[in-house]
Amino acid sequence: MGYAETRAAMQALVTPTEAHRDLYISPDIYRLEMKHLFANTWVFVGHDSQVPKPGDYYTTQVGDQPVILVRHSDGEVRVLYNRCPHKGTKVVIDRAGNTGKFFRCPYHAWSFKTDGCLLAIPLKKGYENTGFEGSEAAKGMRSVGDVRNYRGFVFARLAPEGIGFDEYFGGSLSSFDNMVDRAPEGRLEVAGAPLRYLHKCNWKMLLENQTDTCHPMVAHESSAGTAVKIWEAMPKSPDTPKPMAMEIIAPFMSPYEFFENMGIRTWPNGHGHTGVHHSIHSDYSAVPGYWEQMVAAHGAEKAQAVLGENRHNTCYFPNLMIKGPIQLLRNFIPLAADRTLVETWIYRLVGAPDMLVARTAMYNRLINAPTSMVGHDDLEMYERAQEGLAASPNDWVNVQRLYDPGEDLGAEAVENGTTERQMRNQFAAWVKFMTASMPEAAA
Repeated sequence: MGYAETRAAMQALVTPTEAHRDLYISPDIYRLEMKHLFANTWVFVGHDSQVPKPGDYYTTQVGDQPVILVRHSDGEVRVLYNRCPHKGTKVVIDRAGNTGKFFRCPYHAWSFKTDGCLLAIPLKKGYENTGFEGSEAAKGMRSVGDVRNYRGFVFARLAPEGIGFDEYFGGSLSSFDNMVDRAPEGRLEVAGAPLRYLHKCNWKMLLENQTDTCHPMVAHESSAGTAVKIWEAMPKSPDTPKPMAMEIIAPFMSPYEFFENMGIRTWPNGHGHTGVHHSIHSDYSAVPGYWEQMVAAHGAEKAQAVLGENRHNTCYFPNLMIKGPIQLLRNFIPLAADRTLVETWIYRLVGAPDMLVARTAMYNRLINAPTSMVGHDDLEMYERAQEGLAASPNDWVNVQRLYDPGEDLGAEAVENGTTERQMRNQFAAWVKFMTASMPEAAA
């Protein structure tokens, strides 16, 4: 099948209110996603605080492509393919470290500057008069198509040409702004290693679930619901403060009306967030001294505007979610059509009280850890869905809730907090960027 035919086939897999189950279960579509979708979109790579000094590196992947985030000698961060141009060997296998002034391939000792340029080859005279200087190998470790460091968060687009960073994200960057502006010093730092665990499901299920507000009070009844019942039954006086853990868990059992009134905002290209008017993070206890630090740094008006914004989950298509009020990021890394590695990172607000990062760490352990209470409810639903989609005679997944036949996914919108518009938005983006590098059929 040619690209034009493949393009038409991909477009047929998504309707305004449905997505074909092959988007979740087909290995062939997964391979096309890695080749096209993850190449044409801007994908999160890491945070620049992970590589504070020249020569510091962190290895990860964009789609199925192994890459290295590295701080070059000029102080800028670069994203290189983790591949020696000689025999294709992965140059770096450690997760993180400091390479000094150059990378050295462990196979034949070719070496490269930290911007990827070829530095040296042993016995280079063996390449004289061979035309080597015109070869792909002479170009060194190749950089990805484009890189942008936005307020410390590093994104890459694999494709050498395509949609620009600002056009791709548009107004959705306001969620990153709010998260970083919560730091009195205006910057974040990674607070330790991420929590990682494997999900036996397609990566899109995790992204959809982040703005699915009709599941918390159902799927989490056995975990969050039980915790709430235990707390309510405990003997206590009227002025007994609610423990931090209860402040975190209890909102998951909020009624449908809470989530309806919460609101959902969507932006073009598959981005959106829950928690327009309030969220499950709105009523956390005040942290002593924090307000005063924010006022000193930003003034009372801006401090109130920043801290008064309590967005719940902001989803960035294709595979990222952040929680601004608690400085948390979840990266959904695809491994196969039915395998996804979830990384959850937490950040320290530089200049803010340590109690804030302690609360974020507690949230992460309770909700997102491999040993968490709440996250495993979701994991079970994902795996049930993955199995069910393979068995069902129904070829379609429905995302029709509060659908308006006249809805314009190319415009920013704020709607009822239980709408599935954001899921429809993601599927529209899936078609757009999946087919962006596929030519249309000839007339």
